[in-house]
Amino acid sequence: MIKAVIFDMDGVLIDTEKHYNAAWCEAAHMAGFDDFGREHALMLRSCDARLASEMMKDIFGAGFDYGAIREVRRRLVAERLERYGLEKKPGIDEILDFLHERQIKTAVATATPIALTLQHLGKIGVKDRFDQIVSAKQVANGKPAPDVYLYACGQIGEQPADCIAVEDSPNGIKSAYAAGCRPVMVPDLTPPDEEVGPMLYAVADTLADLKNLF
Repeated sequence: MIKAVIFDMDGVLIDTEKHYNAAWCEAAHMAGFDDFGREHALMLRSCDARLASEMMKDIFGAGFDYGAIREVRRRLVAERLERYGLEKKPGIDEILDFLHERQIKTAVATATPIALTLQHLGKIGVKDRFDQIVSAKQVANGKPAPDVYLYACGQIGEQPADCIAVEDSPNGIKSAYAAGCRPVMVPDLTPPDEEVGPMLYAVADTLADLKNLF
């Protein structure tokens, strides 16, 4: 029985992954890594910083200063959001209304720092519609480790097996699957691939389509 739905934020609730992707490429190019492309930025979605740093060094060499490049990326993303605005993903209000009517708990488990998460969710008017909001910065290991989903489940008092986890990225799906949740992908920048496909409980085109799982 499904007792809760836990949502990732970027790429699921808000349409920000396109800005992160563009900003990662621009920041890496500014640092002199001209071969850094969209495919590398996609690898970094929701990824634990320590793991991401090692991955990029394996690809681009020890000179890839992940921390410094990420700081530039943060500034560039902030500038892009200031320019383009923060866009809600389709179906948020519809699915939250549906879940609340059925007394199914809701939570957010994101890789984004908690202060920025609350700011973003407040801007799109849904911050107070979740039972819990947690960040991977509050646990020992970020996605794809299971920590943030285990923490979210503990905060809402539900077993992982009774929770759907809504994700858009492979790192998020791996995290939810490792925690024992039921991963559902709502694709954003990429569709399910061969690696994460077997981990999925379902795939939904939009957030509103999650209603079909009930």
